[in-house]
Amino acid sequence: MEAGIALCVERGRAGLPLSKANMRIYVESTIPSYVVARPARDLLQAARQQLTRDWWDFKRERQDLFTSQIVLDEIAGGDAEMARQRLELVAQIKLLDLSDDAKALTKEILRSGILPPEADRDAAHIALATVHEMDILLSWNCRHIANAALQPRLRKLADALGYTLPVICTPEELLENDQ
Repeated sequence: MEAGIALCVERGRAGLPLSKANMRIYVESTIPSYVVARPARDLLQAARQQLTRDWWDFKRERQDLFTSQIVLDEIAGGDAEMARQRLELVAQIKLLDLSDDAKALTKEILRSGILPPEADRDAAHIALATVHEMDILLSWNCRHIANAALQPRLRKLADALGYTLPVICTPEELLENDQ
């Protein structure tokens, strides 16, 4: 089993190997942004775009995808045509409710200082995925979300409040080795 899936299996809910079952995946705004973006000139950025497109085109159908109104608001900005494409891409994805519990967890994440005050939407993505018991929070936001240095503190906070932090990873980590 490859390393990316091993992490997902290790953190799977109900002891199910997530590589064998549908995973409940929260799709954060960077994912549709990378799927429809114009090709980047930067090689690393271009590679991330291609990995995201590969996951979207070949792997997402096997999963249960969720997003939120926060994502819709974020991806509606910018160039009108690109925004239209991003919104169309996620139009059929189920929306999670920004419940009172999710709002409270967002405030706790910010109050704890794990994320800075200006990262309130990033905290809300983490809170939504956690409160709604997602298996995966999928993001390319490596500053505030898919950041291995922050995850132990986020996990400890979630545990203390009676929640289980989902696996937070990038599309690259969900691409199985099909060889």
